[in-house]
Amino acid sequence: MDKDRLFVERRPQGDYAVRKPGSQRASAVLSTQAEAIEKARELNPGKSPLVERVRFTSGGKPDKWRKP
Repeated sequence: MDKDRLFVERRPQGDYAVRKPGSQRASAVLSTQAEAIEKARELNPGKSPLVERVRFTSGGKPDKWRKP
């Protein structure tokens, strides 16, 4: 796993956290998934973040990661 890649994941509170793999604290917490994706791109230019799926789709279940 690339340590420089950032993840966008939904928190139990309903907002979204931007974090590095294995980190305890989030780099940023934002109210929408779109804002969190944009912040992850700002924090780590040149690498697309991995985004947690939050619903069932034909491409995957909520336990999968996707590229925005």
